[in-house]
Amino acid sequence: MLVACLWATASTTDSVEIVTPNLPTPGKAVIITPDGADDQRFPTVYLLNGYGGDRYSWHKIRPDLPQLADRLGVIIVTTDGRDSWYWDSPVKPEMKMESFIVNDLVPFIDSHYPTKADAKYRAVTGLSMGGHGGLWLGIRHSDVWGNAGSTSGGVDICPFSKKWKMAEWLGPLDENEQVWHNHTVAGILDSLQPGQLNIIFDCGVDDFFIEVNRNLHKALLEKGVAHDYIERPGNHSVPYWRNSILYQLIFFSNCFNK
Repeated sequence: MLVACLWATASTTDSVEIVTPNLPTPGKAVIITPDGADDQRFPTVYLLNGYGGDRYSWHKIRPDLPQLADRLGVIIVTTDGRDSWYWDSPVKPEMKMESFIVNDLVPFIDSHYPTKADAKYRAVTGLSMGGHGGLWLGIRHSDVWGNAGSTSGGVDICPFSKKWKMAEWLGPLDENEQVWHNHTVAGILDSLQPGQLNIIFDCGVDDFFIEVNRNLHKALLEKGVAHDYIERPGNHSVPYWRNSILYQLIFFSNCFNK
């Protein structure tokens, strides 16, 4: 493990590398720990980047993440998504991002930082590809995260099968329709029960993902799964995410304090 202090604020920010059998090279993450870590423990929010991003993406979108960590009293973790869509690839066994996050990253954070190591006090969300990842991981691993979200998320990947490296991880859609269905948030809703997970997701009305988010909202209503869904003016852009993530952090903070 390598640790380096990056910024000096009331909170502390570390960069770490985690050796893992689930990825071809060590996984990397940035961890913000709020002030007061010497004598208390904190909930944890995992923020996932979008396609083409990395562990610093959210820090560029919200340079005030350290101040938000202090204000809300949460540890914030960002990691490199490596354009993986946060799956374990069924066709490239060297790419097991889901396993890395669940089996390596979360235990590492809980063993090295003053977390409240319980699903109730963990949240996962992200933007675009990371929005898919937030709900994918939350639904599949509600024993790890009791709270999950998505902002501008690709929550149904099938209409976008030619884009964003997805076929590299899943194989061509026309040859692997069931695999694709099983690797999209919309395709795993049968496993989600009412009360299993606190959910928040949102999308801009001019975003190319707006229809799949509306469809997810409708499907959750039909299943009787409580959730917060928000549409706002905006598109698939940094200004939208800079605004939307603040509401999600407040939502998670409220869930932690119930």
